[in-house]
Amino acid sequence: MLLNVLYEKVALLLTNLEQPRTESEWENSFTLKMFLFQFVNLNSSTFYIAFFLGRFTGHPGAYLRLINRWRLEECHPSGCLIDLCMQMGIIMVLKQTWNNFMELGYPLIQNWWTRRKVRQEHGPERKISFPQWEKDYNLQPMNAYGLFDEYLEMILQFGFTTIFVAAFPLAPLLALLNNIIEIRLDAYKFVTQWRRPLASRAKDIGIWYGILEGIGILSVITNAFVIAITSDFIPRLVYAYKYGPCAGQGEAGQKCMVGYVNASLSVFRISDFENRSEPESDGSEFSGTPLKYCRYRDYRDPPHSLVPYGYTLQFWHVLAARLAFIIVFEHLVFCIKHLISYLIPDLPKDLRDRMRREKYLIQEMMYEAELERLQKERKERKKNGKAHHNEWP
Repeated sequence: MLLNVLYEKVALLLTNLEQPRTESEWENSFTLKMFLFQFVNLNSSTFYIAFFLGRFTGHPGAYLRLINRWRLEECHPSGCLIDLCMQMGIIMVLKQTWNNFMELGYPLIQNWWTRRKVRQEHGPERKISFPQWEKDYNLQPMNAYGLFDEYLEMILQFGFTTIFVAAFPLAPLLALLNNIIEIRLDAYKFVTQWRRPLASRAKDIGIWYGILEGIGILSVITNAFVIAITSDFIPRLVYAYKYGPCAGQGEAGQKCMVGYVNASLSVFRISDFENRSEPESDGSEFSGTPLKYCRYRDYRDPPHSLVPYGYTLQFWHVLAARLAFIIVFEHLVFCIKHLISYLIPDLPKDLRDRMRREKYLIQEMMYEAELERLQKERKERKKNGKAHHNEWP
């Protein structure tokens, strides 16, 4: 939230350095920069958890370390999806609640401070009775960017709602509840806490439409990666159809998942630990005898194989299935999107026909008016004896 304040000043500086020719170009440039800055700022943690957390940590005996000292962070043994779900829940609940509090609380505090200063100027003994227009003038002026902050908040919320909806399906419901509350808060703020804004005409929502299109495309790609890479959906399918009890039978029921947890864990020999990673005990207090092997979540060969701790064939099958799912899912969703766009156009056919007819009638009226003007001029010239033979019409 502190960085958002800084990014606003940076976006304003960069936009002014560009020196756009028109106000519309300035608004589009500033809007795009502000959106990109805040989108990266607010979504960096979720993208990190979904696609990078625990992906480059190495494996027991060969951990990757930062500056050859600190091990990289890993996911929970159950996977990174629960971490992503918790992060999305925090964003959709706490952040939206804080935004609503600040949107209403900030003008309330400012107006209270303004009324206090006015009372101090007129003295405590005198009862102050201002006309309504002066009371309205003492309210807070509207944001210098107009409804820009409202648009930006809705666009960012749309991004949170759609980009990781596969990991947090409650996001659309929380967004709906937040918008129902925010409608009333904004109405109260506009009517009682802000001065009446000046109306301005706009052809459409401008560059926000392109940003929404971009978020829609990104959300399809992101959800495909979340389902294929972050969740266990694809590894479970591969195990059910290829390695489980039902392998080769063309079915994948509950009984086909027997042994999945064991198949998803690899074997590691404890004596192969690095010196800095050796366990403090040999495990004899649990089993009575020193433990020789442990298990970890990966698809790697056992230590006694020809290539110790190399990737197994199941790893490559899972990887190929993940890539295939991403490609099929993206193309299927985009095809459905374009089909719906074709079946449900932005403008209904009857409205488009009426617009074309209106345009045709306007052109016909303009032509008749011009024709009438020229005929009148021709009659006047004939009366004055200044007619020309080559004159049209």
